[in-house]
Amino acid sequence: MIKILLNGCLGKMGQAVEACINEREDTMISCGVDIADGDKAYPVYTCFYDVQEKPDVIIDFSNPLVLDDMLAFAVKNQTPVIICTTGFSDAQVQKIKDTAKQIPVFYSGNMSLGINVLIALSKMAAKVLYNSFDIEVVEKHHNLKIDAPSGTALMIADAINEEIGGAQYVYDRHAYRKRREHNEIGIHSIRGGTIVGEHEVIFAGHDEVVSLKHQAQSKGVFAAGAVNAAAYMKDKPAGLYDMSDVLKG
Repeated sequence: MIKILLNGCLGKMGQAVEACINEREDTMISCGVDIADGDKAYPVYTCFYDVQEKPDVIIDFSNPLVLDDMLAFAVKNQTPVIICTTGFSDAQVQKIKDTAKQIPVFYSGNMSLGINVLIALSKMAAKVLYNSFDIEVVEKHHNLKIDAPSGTALMIADAINEEIGGAQYVYDRHAYRKRREHNEIGIHSIRGGTIVGEHEVIFAGHDEVVSLKHQAQSKGVFAAGAVNAAAYMKDKPAGLYDMSDVLKG
């Protein structure tokens, strides 16, 4: 039985992860951490310094402000951590990568199997089409999402840039009074209603457009991916992991 510490256990994603864990026989929540007040069937702490349990792995769907305390706890206890939170600064991302030299760290902006297939297809398309096609990424999320663009949109852009190299990310064109440069990847954010998550990659060429699109219909797809990652990461050596490792495993 894999004992999981659920960081952000009282949030919407935390509840989705809990529901997913409860449907499995190989995982359980040993405790949770959340700054909000709430009762659960397991102990819930407001900070990592108070945690008494020794979990096998941490699943994190919380807030970038909690990163330092969570990583300190994980390093002290040599606990693998699944980081699903988005909106980190460049310095925080670097800290995540540095911490992966000491413990196993799984870091992904999107836990969905389908979105990771979309990323792979986008890389293939960029390799073939880039010379004569412009590339734009459009992401849509619910009106409560704080960060923009989404971590997944940046994952997609970064993956494409691995293929084409030298891309310039353009987030908003209203301040640009000039024609589009070919090396740009436009990244556009839409916020409204209860949209769970939608990402589209547009390759626009002369008289033709190729579009790749993924829609998440519920938060359950992200929760399932996180729990699968937790099962995969138990007893792994130190290093930085992502969904491609889970798919291979």
